[in-house]
Amino acid sequence: MKKALLLLLGLVFAALIAGCGQSNNATEGTSGPDTAAGGTASGTLAQAKEKGYITVGFANEKPYAYKTADGELTGEAVEIARVILANLGIEEMRGELTEFGSLIGGLQAKRFDLITAGMFINPNRCAAVLFADPEYSIGEAIAVKKGNPLNLSSYAGIAQNKDVKVAVMTGAVEIGYLEDSGVPKEQIVQVPDQASAISALQADRVQAITMTGPALQAMLDSANDADIERVAEFEQPVIDGQSVRGYGATAFRQADAAFRQAYNAELQKLKDSGELLTILQQFGFTEQELPGDVTAEELCKE
Repeated sequence: MKKALLLLLGLVFAALIAGCGQSNNATEGTSGPDTAAGGTASGTLAQAKEKGYITVGFANEKPYAYKTADGELTGEAVEIARVILANLGIEEMRGELTEFGSLIGGLQAKRFDLITAGMFINPNRCAAVLFADPEYSIGEAIAVKKGNPLNLSSYAGIAQNKDVKVAVMTGAVEIGYLEDSGVPKEQIVQVPDQASAISALQADRVQAITMTGPALQAMLDSANDADIERVAEFEQPVIDGQSVRGYGATAFRQADAAFRQAYNAELQKLKDSGELLTILQQFGFTEQELPGDVTAEELCKE
C-alpha cells in the first residue's frame, strides 16, 4: 500500500514538473522578444544597442557608401545612418563590403543587419526587404569618351546603335531602365563595381557607362581621366510614359518592422531640422535631390 501511494505521489510530482516546463516554453514562444509583432526587429535593435555596434552592407559606390584610402567607411547613406543609429543608441557601424547585386541576399542571410548603399526603392525589391523612407531622389547619367564621338544622349540612342555597349553595375536599377528603353541584353555589360565600369570604358570594351548622377560624378572625380566625360544634356529615360527618378533608402530585413519604424522617426527629424540636406551636400547633392514627402510605402506600390 505504501509502495502504491509513493508511486502515485511520484507520478503526480512528475506531471507537475512537466506542466511547469510546458508553461515556461509556451510563455517564451508567445510573448518573448523575438515573436511579438515586430519583435525580431526590436530584437535586432536591442542586440545592437547591447553590443554597441551594428554591421551594415555596402557596395563601395561613391557617393553612397564606400571606404576611403585610410579605411574609413563613409558616403551619404552611411553618414545618414550613422547619425540616426547614434540617436537610437548604437555608436559604431561596421561595414561588410558586398557586390551590389548580392546585397539583398547578404541581408537575408544575416551577414549584416542593414543595407546602407543608397539602394533605390522599387516594388521588386520591396518584396524582398523593408525600406526606410527615402533619403534622396535623383536621376540617371552617362559617361562616354571625350567629345562624345557617338553622340549619345539617351538610353534610346544607345538602343538605336547596335555597336554601342554600356557598362552597368550588377543588380542596379539601370539594367531595367535600359531594357525598357529598348537596349538589347547583349549591349548591356554588367560589372561588379564602379572601378570595373570605368576600366571597361577606358579599354573600349564599352562605349558608355551609366549610373545615377551623383555616383557617376563622384566616380569621374576619383578617376581624374581627361579622356572621359559626363554627357551634359542627358535625356532622362521615360518608362511607361513617366520620367524615371530614383529614390534611395536604407533597407532592413522583412522581420525588422519595429527597427524600420524607429529609424524612420529619426530620419524625419533630420528632414525637419535641415540636417539631412547638410549631410547630403557633403557628397555633392543639392536641395534638388531632397526626397520631399514621398514614402517607401508609396514607392513600393508603384
